[in-house]
Amino acid sequence: MDKKPKNPEMKRMRDDIDTIDTAMLELLNKRAAIAVEIAEVKRKSKLKFHSPEREREILDRLTGLNKGPFPNDALRVIFREIISASLALEEPLNIGYFGPEGTFTHIAAIRHFGSFARYVPFESIKAVFDSVEYGEASYALVPIENSSEGVVSHTLDMFMDYDLKISSEVMLEVSHNLLSKSGDKAKIKRIYSHPQALAQCRGWLEANMPGIPVLAAVSTAKAAEMVSHDEDSAAVASDLAARLYDLKFIRRHIEDKKNNFTRFLVIAKESPARTGADKTSIMFSINDKPGALYDILYPFKETKINLTKIESRPSKKRAWEYIFFVDMEGHIEEEKVRKAIEKVKKNCLYLTHLGSYPIGQR
Repeated sequence: MDKKPKNPEMKRMRDDIDTIDTAMLELLNKRAAIAVEIAEVKRKSKLKFHSPEREREILDRLTGLNKGPFPNDALRVIFREIISASLALEEPLNIGYFGPEGTFTHIAAIRHFGSFARYVPFESIKAVFDSVEYGEASYALVPIENSSEGVVSHTLDMFMDYDLKISSEVMLEVSHNLLSKSGDKAKIKRIYSHPQALAQCRGWLEANMPGIPVLAAVSTAKAAEMVSHDEDSAAVASDLAARLYDLKFIRRHIEDKKNNFTRFLVIAKESPARTGADKTSIMFSINDKPGALYDILYPFKETKINLTKIESRPSKKRAWEYIFFVDMEGHIEEEKVRKAIEKVKKNCLYLTHLGSYPIGQR
């Protein structure tokens, strides 16, 4: 137990911190009271309770004003929680995600919306899309790609069947752990996890767990849940999954590449307004003929729009017809982006704007 310092200077500094903490507490409650008043105005005016544009404006303004030494990354986390708690006083957000609890999608959702939203897990990516389509959730998160293992094709396929928009993206650094009930490596006879997670740890598993069967699960968190009932099994999963399912660490950070990021999409019924640092996603289909894709993409080169991703998927409606997914820098409200997309659309069988949204921060 920390004793009271005998050093008078130390006591003075600690007293200063106590005074500052008390002032911060008073200001937080004053802020919360104003949030409650704003909620009442929104109810009377029938306005939306959640404004992602306003949240981003607050975070960008504060980090722009910050002169340190308090780090901006920590400042964003703290104010994300303050905003989340304040919004919960107005009306808590319902957020759907690809579950169960403890998946990396769950972690990304908390990182983006804060701890005070209501989080609802779903067992499939289709069910996540359904939750927004039918109003069960205001927003939902789905994984879209990993920096080392590429695209999550099932997520792309869902955009063919739903008229939903991308409202933002979340970039999450992913670290995997080998977990079990006992934490004893010698007891492990099988290992479970999602195929993407297993692929990201393939080298470590082959070198350190040779001969142990590696089996697929629907998610990393589901693997952790299964292992929590089986002494002979281990799971590759997150720190959060270890806490939720009371598992011990056999080894931390077993991913083969340490700079391992997964990108998640936040889906909603509409996209946000332009921020000045945005990304636009579109989906289109073209006639199968020589040079067709070059002709389609030329307007982007002509207008100097940077394409950050292009991915193709079979349409599943007609043989040899492909759907293309393209991400580009800029917002649909920008004239050059809008005009380029209009030119592209003229040569497509169809084209859909999936959303324009702020570029995610790592």
